[in-house]
Amino acid sequence: MRSKSGRSFNVQEFLDSEGLARKIVEYRRAEAIFTQGDVCESVLYIQKGGVKLSVLSKTGREAIVAMLGPGDFFGEGCLAAQPVRMGSATAITSSTILLIEKDQMIRLLHKQHALSDRFIAHMLARNIRVEEDLIDQLFNSSEKRLARTLLLLARYGKQDKPQRVLPKLSQETLAEMIGTTRSRVNFFMNKFKRLGFIETDGGLKINSSLLSVVLHD
Repeated sequence: MRSKSGRSFNVQEFLDSEGLARKIVEYRRAEAIFTQGDVCESVLYIQKGGVKLSVLSKTGREAIVAMLGPGDFFGEGCLAAQPVRMGSATAITSSTILLIEKDQMIRLLHKQHALSDRFIAHMLARNIRVEEDLIDQLFNSSEKRLARTLLLLARYGKQDKPQRVLPKLSQETLAEMIGTTRSRVNFFMNKFKRLGFIETDGGLKINSSLLSVVLHD
């Protein structure tokens, strides 16, 4: 979003300029940021890296809810009087996370309209993404779901430049995200590589040509 001056509102610059009493924590890849059932008392903001949000069923089955990147908020359930975390958050790569206490975040949202507008936009975008994910699961093939997931992880369509090289993700994780088997993911990944949609030398690289899989009916 843009301010009246036409300059994009930069959440990170704003948080830095406010001199907040905040906590910045570094997490290693695969390290838990919070766990399902933990007390819910802060909102988190990704400065660097990536985060996986997941939910664990009573039978021990994990469902991946979202994959987030720099500039995304999460853990905002505390603002709606959520007493405990409804899911878990795990770093998918080395990540820098800023934690803002619930009461301070509420005061900021009431006081700073630019941040409030940015946060509302974030929540609306998250809801739209959830609806799109549901439609994707209901109506699209596993091949198209995988292509869309890879493009989302590479942040195609975001205001910042796409990150062509993805954090290291196992095929098991990708299979969980799109609701299929690891063998199917392996088959489609090999196909994408053969067609030049992805590259695997020096990490998993996503080419914009992968969009053709998503757009093809």
